[in-house]
Amino acid sequence: MKIAIIADTHNNETNIRRIVDWLNKEKIPVLLHCGDISSKESLDLIKSSFLGEAKFVSGNADFNLSLPDFLEVGKIAFCHKPDLARSLAESGKYDIVFYGHTHRPWEEKVGNCRLVNPGEAAGQLNKPTFALYDREKDLLELKILERI
Repeated sequence: MKIAIIADTHNNETNIRRIVDWLNKEKIPVLLHCGDISSKESLDLIKSSFLGEAKFVSGNADFNLSLPDFLEVGKIAFCHKPDLARSLAESGKYDIVFYGHTHRPWEEKVGNCRLVNPGEAAGQLNKPTFALYDREKDLLELKILERI
């Protein structure tokens, strides 16, 4: 099963729509959002337009959204803050941990766990990106929005 991972959308509804449209076209069943959605409107846009199951965690720009700090899906965890992500990775409970906040795509190994940032979907500091993870093949791809 393939999972999409996005972070730091910061109300960029144009990019949200482009990403979600592509995910729907590719029949991606699960979307994990690593925080900084920034508004109920953007949250509702994803919930109403993504055809699969979407899960969300809270970021530092998600002031009025009641979302958890982290979630787990089997041996996968995701959150917003890098420090929490590192703690989750160091716990030994997960195969892969996703996080946001830095707006920079990143991957490293922490023990036996992959620690991954999909970059930012908003395109504020860097090109808009997101990640696609194939759980069965353990393959991770960085997708650059302008190339999909």
